[in-house]
Amino acid sequence: MHVAFVHRRGFGQFAALATQLLRAGNEVSLITETIDQKIPSVRVVRHRAEAGPRASPQMARYMGIPDHHTRIGHRVAETFDAMVRQGLVPDIVVGHIGWGSMMFVKDVLPQVPALGYCEFFYRSEGADIGFAPDDPPDLETRKRLRLRNIAQLVTLEAIEAGISPTHWQKGLYPADVRERITVCHEGIDTARFRPDPAASVRLPDGRVLGAGGPPVVTFAARDLEPYRGFPQALEAAAKVVRARPDVLFVFVGGDGTSYGMPPPGGGSWRDHLLASLDMPQENIVFPGVVPHPVLRQLFQISAAHLYLTYPFVLSWSVLEAMACGALVIGSDTAPVKEVIRDGQNGLLVPFFDTDALAEAILGALKDPESHLGMRAAARRTVERRFRLDRCLGLQQDMIENLAGKSLHRHAQTESDGVLL
Repeated sequence: MHVAFVHRRGFGQFAALATQLLRAGNEVSLITETIDQKIPSVRVVRHRAEAGPRASPQMARYMGIPDHHTRIGHRVAETFDAMVRQGLVPDIVVGHIGWGSMMFVKDVLPQVPALGYCEFFYRSEGADIGFAPDDPPDLETRKRLRLRNIAQLVTLEAIEAGISPTHWQKGLYPADVRERITVCHEGIDTARFRPDPAASVRLPDGRVLGAGGPPVVTFAARDLEPYRGFPQALEAAAKVVRARPDVLFVFVGGDGTSYGMPPPGGGSWRDHLLASLDMPQENIVFPGVVPHPVLRQLFQISAAHLYLTYPFVLSWSVLEAMACGALVIGSDTAPVKEVIRDGQNGLLVPFFDTDALAEAILGALKDPESHLGMRAAARRTVERRFRLDRCLGLQQDMIENLAGKSLHRHAQTESDGVLL
């Protein structure tokens, strides 16, 4: 079968599935702007990148993003049209619907089924916007968010089915399309992400962290910013260090802003927060963005892993940490509560309560033996619900059902080592 993937930034969420399909002997194409990783034997078709949202006096207010998404959709449609003229017609198209890329796929390929990745539908209530008590959405924000969903709504009207990684993310979508959206995560390789008592990490300054060393508390995000609870985690860290001066906090992530707004005056949230926080430098490490194997080792040596988030998309990192047997202390927000049950396979604290977060960290450091059951239960959760081979099997079932024909199937084992 010929499966065509559509994603602006490369394979993204489809990397493991594309690799699996190729290994089984299927034909795979990727329509994209840029490449995030190379997968041998994939036909990569790059379309011209569109400049970002633009303002124009002739354009209605807040139409910059919908216009940008529409321009991206046109580029993808032109690309598929060229492929059709060359005889490269896929049996199914699988693509991310959030940036407009899938808007016109069914116009070019009306007989080809399409499966859309439904990651996040913007809401002015019940999700990230208005979550912070001091930032309620005004009328202009509500209008802007409604228009931001245009590309997704146009796409969902046309495509046959969707897929969302969590039930909460699916639930953000309009009720009349939810019945066509299946919940299935991309999957976690539990053979690669697993407990390892002998794991260790060497820091840039030469220190080696691991068994027998100081207790390590970890935090990981694409960028260190408010959406992922970095201010609260940093404030709690300062409180913990006063009671436990032997603990080391490792904050993994970049200094950019992936979501939300930059700090007042610009710069990074890290510099902005550290300027007003009494935090001993010897108790904190900022390694930046680290290679995935290093992140895995950090999860394996972690005395406690902090995962705080606005009600937003669920990060792969929290599931990878759980698969490594880390004790996750998370925020009691969606969709974290869909994965972690407080006191059973992790701990939950109110997002903005840094005293509760500090207390939970201190409890984990004081009596690590009492949390061993939660660590084991965390791994079982991932093995049962998010194991890579299970998720890939469900994804392939969806593709076969939509395409009406069978894929070549590879006997997947997690030791194949697809790294997400």
